Amino acid sequence: MTQSHNYTYYGLTCQAQEVRQFIEHLLPGADHHSVPVCIWGRHGIGKTQMVEQIAREQGMHWRAIAPAQFEEMGDLLGMPQISQDEDGNNVTHFAAPHWVPTEPGPGILLIDDVNRADERILRGIMQLLQNHELISWALPKGWQIVLTANPDGGDYSVTPMDDAMLTRMMHITMEFDVKAWALWAEQAGIDPRGIDFVLTYPELVDGERTTPRSLVQFFQAIAAIDDLKQQLPLINILARSCLDDTTCGAFIAFVEQNLSKLVSPQTIVSSGDFDKEVAARIERVAGGAVPRIDILATLCTRLHHYLKLGQQPINKTAIGNIQAFLKMPLLPNDLRLGLMQDLMSCGQPALKGVLADAELAKLFLTQAA
Repeated sequence: MTQSHNYTYYGLTCQAQEVRQFIEHLLPGADHHSVPVCIWGRHGIGKTQMVEQIAREQGMHWRAIAPAQFEEMGDLLGMPQISQDEDGNNVTHFAAPHWVPTEPGPGILLIDDVNRADERILRGIMQLLQNHELISWALPKGWQIVLTANPDGGDYSVTPMDDAMLTRMMHITMEFDVKAWALWAEQAGIDPRGIDFVLTYPELVDGERTTPRSLVQFFQAIAAIDDLKQQLPLINILARSCLDDTTCGAFIAFVEQNLSKLVSPQTIVSSGDFDKEVAARIERVAGGAVPRIDILATLCTRLHHYLKLGQQPINKTAIGNIQAFLKMPLLPNDLRLGLMQDLMSCGQPALKGVLADAELAKLFLTQAA
């Protein structure tokens, strides 16, 4: 159990990739159940989306419920029905509610924001966690129960779970990981200007008004606006509808300083004139007496994710441009080495050709020593 800002979490605090590995390790086979898992974390950081993505990637069935929306115990337990046994006696049993899966596993049942349910519902869920069944019905074999929860304490409106319930689950706490979010955002088609902004100012994702979820809402709202600078009054209205004042101000400044027009990874890779189309543009926004390391780090991360996702064939031009980017004098040695290590381990064999440059190879060998 850990505490931060008067919030109480359970399990080890991990980044998204570690949480994913934890969940995937505990997924059941087709004929048995595993111990339920609870993912703790602040709102809007992508807990639910990550679990759904795991189910989709693993080819598993998926079902999600939000017990905070249950108004009656019947929503959880099902409705009573009367039938006759073999002796002709009336017997009452409970029909499974509509959300209970009927197909055999493997599958994931997500109980989302479990501790936002009221105490009666929580008590009812305890038996489901222990036995994978409630009164007259049971989950099919091979279904894993995963729960998400917001931290106890602070300003969250949650129902505390006692030890009897906590010990029926395994626990892990998920924290916001900006690079993992950026890779997801790249795959999900989030506005690249928004990805650049979050990578440049990750400290603004503070979990109050500004969360990954509220940022995505904002980025979707501005996606159709080609020239953000020409629409600053509208951008300001949209930003303040879902973000805190500090983040709104930072994004407006981001646009005014032309940082929303950072060179794209596609341009870096496919440019026919690297010095003019890439190097000069980077120098204008990130150069100067004190280089903007945050912007350079954003460019490195975007380039890594772009190549990792295989969004463009890695041909001779691409290799030459990547080499030129890595050799830019403006790029600090730690970012250069980090990017090279990321590229060599991102699962794209063609990128090994980047090391064919003697100058780069010597530079990396010197740094590694």
